[in-house]
This record gives sequence, structure tokens and C-alpha cells, in this order.
Amino acid sequence: MTTPRGFRDRADDSLLTLLGEIPELVRNVVIAEIDAAKAWLARTAKDGGWGALWVFAALFVLFWSVPVLGTFVIAGLSSWWPVWLSALVVFFAMLIVTAVLALLGVMRFRRIGERQNPVQSIAQDVKEVRDEL
Repeated sequence: MTTPRGFRDRADDSLLTLLGEIPELVRNVVIAEIDAAKAWLARTAKDGGWGALWVFAALFVLFWSVPVLGTFVIAGLSSWWPVWLSALVVFFAMLIVTAVLALLGVMRFRRIGERQNPVQSIAQDVKEVRDEL
């Protein structure tokens, strides 16, 4: 006898019959869990890919908006100064900003060299233990 969902009614089965079906049921549960994990991974990868695409598109638009901002500043300054002087002022201002950002980056990279490598600390501990023996 089957139920409306297609499952067999096991009320009349013996205990040994039910125990004999445990390996198949466990196998079915494991396969179902693996299939669910594959589906989740596929959905997650798809969402991650689309998310990366949208972020890349945003960065692309931002990349091309920087020259527009520079042009806007040059146009604004050209109302007081000649256009060539406005362009030079904006160019040197951008060079100064670039130098400051690069200096901040170099200072941050120097912090990496100042830290002790975990492998070096283990080697130092082993050396100290050997020296004490």
C-alpha cells in the first residue's frame, strides 16, 4: 500500500525487514545531502560570479569617472586661470596625492617585514631549547 506522496506504508513490516532497509535509507540520505550541497554550491558560485561582474562594472565606471572629475576641476579653475595653468595645477595636485598614497602603501608594506614570521619564532624556540640542553 502506498501513501499519497508515493511512500510505502511500513506499519506492517517486520523489525528485521526494517533493519535490513537501513543501509539503503542511509545511502539515499547521503546522496540527497550531496545533491543538495552541489545545488547550493552551484547557486552560490552563480551568485558570486554575478556579484563579481557587477563590482567589476562599478569599478570600470569609477575608473572612467576620474578623468571626468579632473576635467571638471580644470574647467572650473580655467574661469580664473588660463586652461594650460589649470591643467598643470590639477596634474601636480594629482601627483602629490599619488605620492602620499604610495608613501602610505610603502609604510604599510614595511610593517610586514617588521613582524616575526611564525616559522622563524618556532626555529628560535627550537634553538633556545637546544642551547639550554
